Amino acid sequence: MSPLEPFGARLRRAMDERGPLCVGIDPHASLLTEWGLNDDVAGLERFSRTVVEALADRVAVLKPQSAFFERFGSRGIAVLEKSVEEARAAGALVVMDAKRGDIGSTMAAYAESFLRKDAPLFSDALTVSPYLGYGSLAPAIELARESGAGLFVLALTSNPEGGEVQHALRADGRNIGATMLAHLAAENAGEEPLGSFGAVVGATLGDLSSYDLAINGPILAPGIGAQGATPADLSGVFGSALRNVVPNVSRSVLRHGPDVGALRTASDGFAEEIRVAFATV
Repeated sequence: MSPLEPFGARLRRAMDERGPLCVGIDPHASLLTEWGLNDDVAGLERFSRTVVEALADRVAVLKPQSAFFERFGSRGIAVLEKSVEEARAAGALVVMDAKRGDIGSTMAAYAESFLRKDAPLFSDALTVSPYLGYGSLAPAIELARESGAGLFVLALTSNPEGGEVQHALRADGRNIGATMLAHLAAENAGEEPLGSFGAVVGATLGDLSSYDLAINGPILAPGIGAQGATPADLSGVFGSALRNVVPNVSRSVLRHGPDVGALRTASDGFAEEIRVAFATV
């Protein structure tokens, strides 16, 4: 089976054509309730199908959070498979938010689950955790290259607890988050128009000018909306790297369901705010 065009090239085109907005598919139990749905597989399926119907033909990226499907067992995974298939068929790129991280054959198995082209859960990219050492990601990096997929590596996350690991200093004086960014820059060296190996960097973190965000790859930026960041904050956080930022909004769009029109209006509103913010740089 031939590989896809590299994820970075496909993402650059999608961002240029549709704008860079990424919307999460996060079927929290509380959101299912807000939508008037039961917290069961039928509610999960209705939620996911509605989000895909509303947004997959207009946003660059949809990002399902695997955990909210896994909690329903095999039937939840079946819903996730269908959601990925339908979202990709409608033109959205799918970033699977599974944050996998392990070593050796186990990491390889995680990679096979999401990055092998004929896998039921094949996604355009996968979020991964490098905190067993960046080198532990090698099986996922290799398979992503082979299949034309990408990775988003946790580097500087928006949760307050992340700092105790990501801000820890190495013997050379560089902190762990900066080390991950440097690894990604090396991974993406020479790639055009954009590398396929991105970083997760929180939009809530304020001025990051002390970090080298020029990784020649995408930067997935959670934290907009419910976590407190706004599109107007993005230029101050990401500076000259802004063009490669993929702003992620979840709850602040999803709370407008189950009405398809309302979901589209909310998504379009954020997309326009992001367009204006990017145009100022």
